[in-house]
Amino acid sequence: MGSASLSYKGHRYPVEVISHCVWLYHRFPLSFREVEELMLERGVTVSYETIRRWCAKFGQAYANALRRRQPRPGDKWHLDEVFIKINGRLQYLWRAIDQNGNVLDILMQNRRDKAAARRFFRRLMKRTGAVPRAVVTNKLRSYGAAHHEVMPCVEHRQSKYLNNRAENSHQPTRQRERAMKGFRSVGGAQRFLSAFSGISPHFRPRRHLMPAHDYRAEMTVRFTIWEQITGVAGLATAA
Repeated sequence: MGSASLSYKGHRYPVEVISHCVWLYHRFPLSFREVEELMLERGVTVSYETIRRWCAKFGQAYANALRRRQPRPGDKWHLDEVFIKINGRLQYLWRAIDQNGNVLDILMQNRRDKAAARRFFRRLMKRTGAVPRAVVTNKLRSYGAAHHEVMPCVEHRQSKYLNNRAENSHQPTRQRERAMKGFRSVGGAQRFLSAFSGISPHFRPRRHLMPAHDYRAEMTVRFTIWEQITGVAGLATAA
């Protein structure tokens, strides 16, 4: 998918400005006001409220388009959950990644019991259209109970030492949570993190595993894909 389903009709700013603001906000731990300031330094006057509306309108659409560009998920899934305090109440962020580090899905829930684990398992299989060869989780009993009910034929490994990959994948979320001084609502957290988990990893290749020239080449490819899904590349071609 490119930008065929995206419409910028009615927006007085060009797509290059809109997509750049959305990229800045989701790629770096910046506030809307800080993005506004960066754009002002570039000679573009746009209010932080406008940037907020752009991120709300286009962020998820960009994330969905990037996910459709990803290869099929790996056959080993790592699942983990962490607590997030919202308005003084504990909520739980459930996350699944494959063995290659690709984020498969995230889900905010107010519990981490069997029903919550079962809901996340079913959502994962529906969204990916796949069934894994193995799932790796911590020793939370809810995982085992839901696993036996939803995917009994899938190998289930429970160990706090085997799931570092999933635990480490929470770090960018924690970084954004601190920068945003917490989330204001469960729905807002779900909407932001759903877009964030689709956009941010696209610009975070495993840099420590590649030399500098390979990293730069990979980032060039990823920026090209970004221009294609946002519609910037189409404008360049038309010109």
